[in-house]
Formats: sequence, C-alpha cells, structure tokens
Amino acid sequence: MEFRPCIDIHNGRVKQIVGGSLKEEGNQVQENFVSGQDASFYAELYKKDHVRGGHVILLNAKGSDYYEETKRQAVSALSAYPGGLQVGGGICEGNAEEFLAAGASHVIVTSYVFTDGRVNYENLKKLSKKVGRERLTLDLSCRRRDGSYYIVTDRWQKFTKEKVTYGFLDDMAEYADEFLIHAVDVEGKVSGVEKELVELLGAWAKIPVTYAGGIGSFEDLRFIGKAGKGRLNVTVGSALDLFGGTMAYEKVLDFVKDYSRGM
Repeated sequence: MEFRPCIDIHNGRVKQIVGGSLKEEGNQVQENFVSGQDASFYAELYKKDHVRGGHVILLNAKGSDYYEETKRQAVSALSAYPGGLQVGGGICEGNAEEFLAAGASHVIVTSYVFTDGRVNYENLKKLSKKVGRERLTLDLSCRRRDGSYYIVTDRWQKFTKEKVTYGFLDDMAEYADEFLIHAVDVEGKVSGVEKELVELLGAWAKIPVTYAGGIGSFEDLRFIGKAGKGRLNVTVGSALDLFGGTMAYEKVLDFVKDYSRGM
C-alpha cells in the first residue's frame, strides 16, 4: 500500500472536482477546491517528501480554450519532479513521448485505447510498443451500471461495454505497468469508497493498482488496506487538507507507511 498524490489541472488551475460533473461544453465542472498555488508547487512538495508515482491529470480536452495553459501547468509539474510523476489526459501515440521527455515516469491512457465502447487493441499495442510497457499506465476508471462496473471514457462521461472483471484486468495487464482506477460515481464527493470495487481490485492486484474515489476518512483508508489486502495504492483528493479537506497530508503519509510496515 502506497500513497499516490494527485495534481488535477482544469482551465489552467489546480483543482479538485466532482468527477462525474466534467463537461466539455463550456469547460464546465463542479469544483470542490481551486488552489492559489500552481502545479509545480505541489510537485516540489511531493519531491521533498519522496512521494513517487503521483498522477498529473489534464482535465481540458485538446482544442479547448484552456488546453495550452493546462498543458503548461502539467509540464511545469513534470519538470519540477522529473521521474516522480505520471501524466494523463488526452495522451495518445502522437504526444506520449513529448510528455515522457518533459519528465513523466509514465503516461496514463484511457480514451485512446477505447473505440466504439471496446478496447482498441491496435492503438493499445502501438502505444505499449512505442513507449514501453514499463512506462504505460492504463486508466480504467469506472462507473456502476446494472450491478457491475464498466470502464468510462471521454472525461468519464461515456460508458463502454468493457466490464471490470478478473479476465479483463488480466488481459489489460499484458500491455501496462500499472492501473489507475477512479470510482467515478463517488469521485470528489468525500462520501466513502466503492467497497465492492475495492474488494474486487484487492483480490486481483497482479500489477500495481491505484484506487481513487470517495476517500473521506482514515476509516476509509483502513478499509482499503484490509479489503485490498495491502496491495492497493491510494489517492486522497478532495479530503486532503492540501485541497481544502480535513485529512492532514502528513498524517495520511504516516498512516500509509505505518500500515504497510504492519502488513
């Protein structure tokens, strides 16, 4: 179990948002927190504390009025902590190497590897080969429908037909070094975790998996540690005091370290 920090960037600002509220039209989103600091501030903090593997996410689509400023913020974070952060948001074969050259340890990909609701194996294989499996993280963020969890794409607005199962995770693990999985229905709500999803992921966990979504208390972290069998990494967003929440950043770091030592 490791703590994986986040730097979410929307309209050129570091923010915490309600995950399911992100809209392309008008660059609209429901905000929980808008930082007065830039992205490099957080990157330097994580570097100072030797916290690795965090994700920098560009929440504006390419072509939007704010994309270039959001990208500039992301690159500044990667430059401030080279090799310590991953980056996602609009990543494809054409720009992956640019972000890696800017300092990202991994590129995080979702929509590029899904077409018409299914895995696009041609794109997935091309990208995995181009950057190397060891530098590719698949964002398999999902939402619940009809009692199961399905992958969602395009800023988490579009359901695919791909269900999160052990077989699906086995298949995807052939091409990626890690998975990043947001429980989108509770993302940004600080309302508790998706327990069934945590249990499913913890029972699998054949490669590193980071769970994000709904964490609002240390009791939630304990549940993830126990149900995830100590094999899931965690991201705390809106609940973290760095982003206006009540969970102290230093205490979260200490909790995860102590939990991992006790396993």
